[in-house]
Amino acid sequence: MGKKGKRDKKGKGAEKTLAKMEKKVSRRAKKEEEDLEALIAEFQSLDAKKTQVIESSCPPPSPRLNCSLCAHPERDELILFGGEYFNGQKTYLYNDLYIYHIRKNSWAKLDIPNPPPRRCAHQAAVVPTAGGQLWIFGGEFASPNGEQFYHYKDLWVLHLATKTWEQIKAPGGPSGRSGHRMVVCKRQLIIFGGFHESARDFIYYNDVYAFNLDSFTWSKLAPAGMGPAPRSGCLMTPTPEGSIIIYGGYSKQGPKSERRKRRRGRQAEAEAAGEEQLPPPQGPLEVVKEVVAEDGTVMTIKQVIPGAAEDKDRSGSEEEEEDEEEEEGGALGQAVEPCPRSSAMVAVKHGVLYVYGGMFEVGDRQVTLSDLHSIDLHRMDQWKVLQEMDPKTQEWLEESESDEEEEEDDVEGAEGGEEEEESSEEESEDEEGEQQHPAVQPGEAQAHYVARTEQYWLRLARSHMGPEAKDKKVLKVAHAMAKTFHEDAIRMS
Repeated sequence: MGKKGKRDKKGKGAEKTLAKMEKKVSRRAKKEEEDLEALIAEFQSLDAKKTQVIESSCPPPSPRLNCSLCAHPERDELILFGGEYFNGQKTYLYNDLYIYHIRKNSWAKLDIPNPPPRRCAHQAAVVPTAGGQLWIFGGEFASPNGEQFYHYKDLWVLHLATKTWEQIKAPGGPSGRSGHRMVVCKRQLIIFGGFHESARDFIYYNDVYAFNLDSFTWSKLAPAGMGPAPRSGCLMTPTPEGSIIIYGGYSKQGPKSERRKRRRGRQAEAEAAGEEQLPPPQGPLEVVKEVVAEDGTVMTIKQVIPGAAEDKDRSGSEEEEEDEEEEEGGALGQAVEPCPRSSAMVAVKHGVLYVYGGMFEVGDRQVTLSDLHSIDLHRMDQWKVLQEMDPKTQEWLEESESDEEEEEDDVEGAEGGEEEEESSEEESEDEEGEQQHPAVQPGEAQAHYVARTEQYWLRLARSHMGPEAKDKKVLKVAHAMAKTFHEDAIRMS
């Protein structure tokens, strides 16, 4: 009896400890979501400055992955929205809208008031209704350090003819998620799969929802038979007969300590330890390597490495000749084709497949792409390079540099004085009395801008987060807002 009583007491103690831990994790998840919602609200306040539709010619979009690329249903155009970029230190999320004019081989940026919040890993689909509509559902927002995630469950439509965004609020839709898939089939948006991650859980889905484009209502479908296992990142396409094909995808059950690495696409440290040290190749070398991760997953990596000797011996004139050969479609040299990549965006228009962006990894470095290729699906004879990118030009910052920069920002931000506060208040109003954020001075560094305008952003963050929010969290959100505004201003200048 005595031993049984001890066992019962021990069991109840374990249950109590588990309940406390679950409660703590639940509070942390709720707080994490509230923090990100506040940050998203601040970004939306920046977007609220857009009051009119502006379409302007521009350079190609910056490197990104997990955006959406769709073919305009009536025009010879591709529509790119959102996406993310990681430079080794910080995660950037986008909600900008670009138009690629196929015949002109040129890009234009389309600024439209009241756009959806910044996101990546969402889904988009087009329909020819009323001059064309672009529908967007779900997706993900990440904190700048890439450790907190917010999953959207909102539905938006871009009316292409009138160039207006509209949020559709209808009950009964899917839960918040990213990495799902969405297609148009028989006047319905069909959504399948995806995943959701927070401090509390990590869930993959295999549920199916339909949004009726005529009645604007959601319904959860229950197809007969054994459906696909829960997954994200699969391929999904409708057939002319009205069926939907689902292929592949990704699902992983791993320790929580490994979850934060999945967005960056990094492999386990065991891979790096298992890599062989090879001498520099003298000629082009194709390396095929199988790597076994800690969870038993076997990955095959195929990479073509150019010869070091060739790179050194080639003169400038030879490089120019090679460039000319590539422009001619590789008729005199090796055929041009996109480099290996993941998370690329694809779209088909008039029987031509377009591939944009994505990423590949070199060691611990993630290279995010912005190149654009096309191939005629009827001929399948050669790729065309519509937009090139040199991966060597991409910024990549080491983690150690990030820590030092963060400390410098904190120190410099703490030195902001009352004089700057007065000037910020003056800058916050324009001639008509409308609120304006402090302007970025020509050539002003981000750290200096954050320090100079810190008090303004603190007041703005506090007004949105409420008096009960902790000072440390308000300061973090304020700095994120200031840095984002600075980045947008530099990009637009």
